[in-house]
Amino acid sequence: MGRKRDIIIKGFSKLLKEDKLKLVAEYFENPGEVIELLKSFWHSDESQQKLFDEFSENTITNFIIPYGIAPNVIINGRNYLVPMVIEESSVVAAASAAAKFWSERGGFKSEVVSTKKIGQVHFIWKGATTVLTGLMPALKERLRSDSAHITANMEKRGGGIIDISLVDMTDRIDHYYQLMVSFETRDSMGANFINSVLEEFAQSLKVFLSEQIHLDLESRQCEIIMAILSNFTPECLVRTWVECPLEQLDNVDEKLDGEAFARKFETAVRIAEVDVYRATTHNKGIYNGIDAVAIATGNDFRAIEAAGHAYAASGGQYKSLSHVEISDGMFRFVLEVPLAMGTVGGLTSLHPLAKQSLELLGNPTAPELMMIASAMGLANNFSAVKSLTTKGIQAGHMKMHLFNILNHFKASDAEKNAAVEHFKDQKVSFASVGQYIASLRR
Repeated sequence: MGRKRDIIIKGFSKLLKEDKLKLVAEYFENPGEVIELLKSFWHSDESQQKLFDEFSENTITNFIIPYGIAPNVIINGRNYLVPMVIEESSVVAAASAAAKFWSERGGFKSEVVSTKKIGQVHFIWKGATTVLTGLMPALKERLRSDSAHITANMEKRGGGIIDISLVDMTDRIDHYYQLMVSFETRDSMGANFINSVLEEFAQSLKVFLSEQIHLDLESRQCEIIMAILSNFTPECLVRTWVECPLEQLDNVDEKLDGEAFARKFETAVRIAEVDVYRATTHNKGIYNGIDAVAIATGNDFRAIEAAGHAYAASGGQYKSLSHVEISDGMFRFVLEVPLAMGTVGGLTSLHPLAKQSLELLGNPTAPELMMIASAMGLANNFSAVKSLTTKGIQAGHMKMHLFNILNHFKASDAEKNAAVEHFKDQKVSFASVGQYIASLRR
């Protein structure tokens, strides 16, 4: 029956990997088969597997996700082969199709607006706001001086602390203030650097206030609540777009000329600007492309998505991150999105495939990687909206999903080949594939 699931496990993290694996397997009806399955995903090179094990806690195996390539991605005149790690069947195909389409119309254009990142020291202080404001010039100097041993190397690379400001939040929470700190981290994502600086700031703030002997005793004390970077990076921003004359869209849909297609496409995007239900799915399609590049290059896709969704809601309503402009006979499709990405540090150099991905991309700088990832987000968004406004999303998606369905039915290679031929001009659905495989087996 397997291990009882209401038993509390103590000391799991201290167990050897083999013992963790055996313990987990006890929760299954067939522990021997489970152990064999999980071990089959271990890397054949023990040193590589040890590296993977140390990326995370309580590792017992590896979870494999397809690593695909989108070719013909022209960005600012440069041709890229873009690695994408994602399990959704139609994403790489959609990105590749859009990349090819726009490669014949000038490719993607992209610019990095800013690369500024933010961190905060949150604290409680019960003195007068005007007093704290008056102390800020001296406090800033002290903070920079005390953190110089941390910032020195980053400053040599052209980065470091950009600005420090006091944010009064006492109207929201009694006696609550922030030190808002902006950073430039060059080609690193910079999370560890930022957090190290902020924690140094927190200690320096407490010491600095304690030394202000002209203040009353209560004002010489503060309570540090936390010191941490923010994953909301509205000033680490990239803008990417595609554009062409309307007549170059004439053959996108056999029922519509270029201008009619562009107007319908524009309306679909406008709906995502006013309706949160549509906007959520619309932006998810953008992150299909961005996340796939982020994972392939060892970047933190959760932080990237969190920033993007916050940015999409920053005007008070959650809305589309992409926009359409039609004027003077030109169609322009634009994506503006915050993207804090790095090309040095973290998994970018530790994970062998992340390192290979960056090499494939020509070892880009962080701003270049921002442009590449945003281009893939826009590519997927274009393909999705194009499909939705023409033949519908399911036709192409289910064709790509065909092999997943065939694998569900444990189809042989011969059955798969026959099914691919059969469904070239047939509608793909789970039921229709099941019926076809059954007919073959009869």
